[in-house]
Amino acid sequence: MELVWSRLIGAAGFDVQTYEDVEADRAATLPAIGIVIVSSIAGAIGAGATDIRSMAGLLFGMMFTWMVWVLLTLFIGGTLLPEKQTRVDFGQILRTTGFSASIGILRVLGVIPVIGKLIFGIVTIWMLLTFVIAIRQALDYTSTIRATAVCVLGWAIHVILFFGFVRVMV
Repeated sequence: MELVWSRLIGAAGFDVQTYEDVEADRAATLPAIGIVIVSSIAGAIGAGATDIRSMAGLLFGMMFTWMVWVLLTLFIGGTLLPEKQTRVDFGQILRTTGFSASIGILRVLGVIPVIGKLIFGIVTIWMLLTFVIAIRQALDYTSTIRATAVCVLGWAIHVILFFGFVRVMV
């Protein structure tokens, strides 16, 4: 458990070695999925879910769109925009991006009156930045700009899907 905690902190703190360790450690797959689930629950609460139906809907939407983002990133980064040394599989992307969601647990603070939405927004941007580092390391990129492009392309599609899902559910 201590290893998971140190990886949570390392991932949130943009520690490259943490991402390299998680990428290589197949045993980190379930903890990565668990982090995404906890982060999604925190996000649903922070976004204002007030009943079980809205909580379940937001949780499902966040999990589904995260998986879409992971798959889009794998396709865009591994197939459309790879560097010559890029060698990646689904598990590596899933683990690194799963741990990059660790800071998302703070989205639960979105419930704080007056400043909650600001905190939620800042944490969401922080998550995007940790996702960039996760992708850079998983795809073995030397360019953070390339990793950013891959993430922004995938994120844009992810956001459209998420908000489309929310509109349908609410």
